[in-house]
Parts: sequence; structure tokens; C-alpha cells
Amino acid sequence: MAEDRCDVLCLDVPKAERLRRRRLPAAAAAAAASRARALADPTRLSLAASLREGGELCVCDLAWISGRPQNLVSHHLRALKREGLAASRRDGKIVFYSLTDVGADLLDSVLEAMAVSQSVIAAAR
Repeated sequence: MAEDRCDVLCLDVPKAERLRRRRLPAAAAAAAASRARALADPTRLSLAASLREGGELCVCDLAWISGRPQNLVSHHLRALKREGLAASRRDGKIVFYSLTDVGADLLDSVLEAMAVSQSVIAAAR
């Protein structure tokens, strides 16, 4: 028997049906998961944190800050932009990035959840 599932069918039909009618639509779940995946990469999370702290930064600055090659940083920034978490603007030959409000909110939620879980772990010790 599997430890992670019920051994018998034990449905609470009224509750399950009420929740089923209110479940997150598949398209909304897919969009949210895609945005969450964008911050699931350590480099992208770090770049987003730098953008939150530094405001608008050019790709060169972000490459220096992260200690990563500029082409890799650009790749990760495009992924953040594609998901609506970052915005860019070109000024001549320089490209600047910044977090969108959505990106800042999601980053704050992720980092806040991490801080809460770290404090719970520390309190348990």
C-alpha cells in the first residue's frame, strides 16, 4: 500500500463538489505555474532580487552583480520578461531591465515564504 494515498474511497461529496466548482481554471493554473517556474531558477531569482534592490539595471550591471556571463544573464532576463515579471527598455546601445509590479509581488511572496519557513525551522531547533 502506498503511503501517499487513501486505501479506501472516502469522498466527502458535498465538500468535494463545492471545491470542484470553485477550482482554479486550467488556463489560470497554467499561467500561474509558468510564472512561478520563471522564479524557480536560482539565477533568475537572484537577478529578480537584484532588480528589486537596484531598481532599473543594465544587463552589464546584472552580469557583474551575478558573476555570470552577459549572454546567460540576457537569456534569464528574457525568460522573466516573457512571463511578465520584468520589463526592458533600450537606451542607445544599452538595455535596461526592471521588475514589473507583478514580478515584485511574486518575488516578495517567494522570499517572504522562505523567510517564514526558515524562522519555523530555526524555532524548531
